[in-house]
Order: sequence, then structure tokens, then C-alpha cells
Amino acid sequence: MTWFSPAMRALIIKELLSILRDPKSRILLIVPPLAQLVVFSFAATLELTRADIAVYNQDNGAWSRLCVERVAHAGFVHQMYPVYSEKAIRQLIATRQVMAAIVIPNTASSDEAAGRSVQLQIILDGRRANSNQILLGYLTEILASLNAEPVNASPTISDLAVTRHWFNPNLIYQWFVVPGVGGILVTFITLLLTALSIARERELGTFDQLLVSPCTPGEMIVAKMVPALLIGMVLGILMTGAAMFLFRVPFVGSYAGLLFSMLLYILSVNGIGLMLSALCNTQQQAILGTFTLVVPSVLMSGFATPVENMPAFLQWVDQANPLKYYLIILQGSFLKDLPAAVVWANDWPLLVIAVITLTTATVFVRGRLQ
Repeated sequence: MTWFSPAMRALIIKELLSILRDPKSRILLIVPPLAQLVVFSFAATLELTRADIAVYNQDNGAWSRLCVERVAHAGFVHQMYPVYSEKAIRQLIATRQVMAAIVIPNTASSDEAAGRSVQLQIILDGRRANSNQILLGYLTEILASLNAEPVNASPTISDLAVTRHWFNPNLIYQWFVVPGVGGILVTFITLLLTALSIARERELGTFDQLLVSPCTPGEMIVAKMVPALLIGMVLGILMTGAAMFLFRVPFVGSYAGLLFSMLLYILSVNGIGLMLSALCNTQQQAILGTFTLVVPSVLMSGFATPVENMPAFLQWVDQANPLKYYLIILQGSFLKDLPAAVVWANDWPLLVIAVITLTTATVFVRGRLQ
């Protein structure tokens, strides 16, 4: 294969024109991903700021009133609903009017006065598991601080401990979400472009022209890969810039290291997309195949839940997921300044995936040309 021969250059120009010649297509490649980055970054919030809570206060003593007041003035509470029966609690939770209910027993104030720990009941709506786990942590922290302490007690370990959050001291959720969302959007656009490339040729009837062209299957793969690679790199740089300047996410890593990792990642995604495109006969099949691949890769990437929490066999399968490695590098470049050794430990799997997928795509295309 002669690299960038006249025939290959002609194919690359043809691919770029087929993608960019329509003004609407050019707009769709840039504007929707940036709009989705803004929307998803605010929608995929990990904060809890408007929780409605029911309170069944059976005590009405000084301590119980202080407890209700402390919860009502917490920043995450939107509205408090006083109730006077367990039936009312059941009704509010069943109709989703409240996320949780606090039941204060009639012995709460007397237990506090006697120096005993106050036992409260917190009832959560199990249909909102993730939000309620966050809410339970908030409520537990508030209620634990109200437990009476002996007057002359020595400070405990919990009294002396100071919590510090490295890399994100103020727990700004967008610092974590925005880089990951940008990486996911780059994945989807790049995979879709490459998945449609060969399938579009078949559907438009121009694939037969490739059969009589002087290009080899390897040159054809390069010609299909280069436009998506260029567009993916531009989009990835735009997403990184939006995270830095629009959302003010601090970037403390190496720009050159991130660009190199981005190049390897987009090459690996291109290989997967070209494999998919070589197997599909229509653009509709390519689009469905793209969604079939993107959804599990996002779920298994560690973006929302830790990879370590998955079953062992899924963790083995996840070794072939390039998005997992790229998100580690991307999020680490923004917040951690990952050491070069850690970056390379996630770069070489991307390189292996790219080589395997691009080689397999070439084999598939050669089989189609014969």
C-alpha cells in the first residue's frame, strides 16, 4: 500500500466532501454535541437540592422540635410535610409527594435528657434508590450531630477527624461530569460517522465503484478512517475547551499527553465503527448497531458506577471497552495530573484495540471486495 497515493487522497477528499458539503451536516456535527454537553452536564447532576420530607413527630419535646428545625433549614430540603399518622406517611410516599419520612418516637426528648442515644426511624422511597442513598447520608449526618454527648467526655476519633476531598475540594459535580460527558459525545459522533461510511456506499449504490478503483482494502480503510479521525479530534478539542472555559473545570494535566491519548482512542473507535460498517448493508442497520454498542460501553465505562462493582465476568469483558481507558485519562488530566506511567498504562490498551479492530475491519472489507 502506497501511503497517501493520488487514489487514496482522492478517496479521502471524497469522504470529507460527502460529510461536510452540506451546511446542515456541518452544523449538526458541532452544534448538537455542544448543546448536549451543556444539557447533560446540568441534567446528570449528582447533587440533591430539592428534597421533600415528611416528619411524624410523636414527641413534641424540646429536642424533637430542634431536630425538625435543623432538618427543615438544611440546604437540600425543599419542603417539610408534618404528618400525624403512619397512614399519612404511606400515602405521601406512594404518591411521590415526598422522598423520605422521619418518625420521631415519643421518648426522643427524654432519651436525650437522660444521655441515651435517640433512636429515630427514616423511611425511604425504594423506587428512587440512588437519590435516597444520598438523602440518607445527609439526614444521618444531621441527626447524628444532635445526639447528646456526655458533658466531660474526651474527644473521640470522629470528633478529631477532618474530612478533605482531594482533587475536588468543594465536591462540584460538574468537575466530574463534564469531562466524561464530552468523552461520551465524541465516542458517539465518531462511531456513527465511521459506521455509516461503508454502509452508505452500499445503500447509495456507489460501493461497486470502489470495486473497480485502484485502491487496496488497506487504502480504502485509511480513506474511510481519516475524515472521521479529523472530525473526532476537532470535536474532542472543542469539548475539552468547553469544559475548561465554559464550565471552568481545572485542567492540570498535559495537553500533549491528552491529545495523544485522544488520537489513540479515536483510532480504536474508528476501528470498531469500520468493523460495524463492513458488516451492515444499510445505514439504518449501522445506526442501530451504533446504539447497540454505545449504550453498554457507556454503562460499563465507569462513568456512572465503579467498574469494580460489576461482576467479574463483565470486568473481563470490559477490558475491550476503549471508553473505560479514555475516561480514566480524560478525568485524570482535568483533576489529578496523572503521572505519565499511569497514562501509558491506559494508552497501550487503546493502541492494542485500535490495531486489532482496524486489522479486522480491513479483513472484512477485503472479504466484501472479493
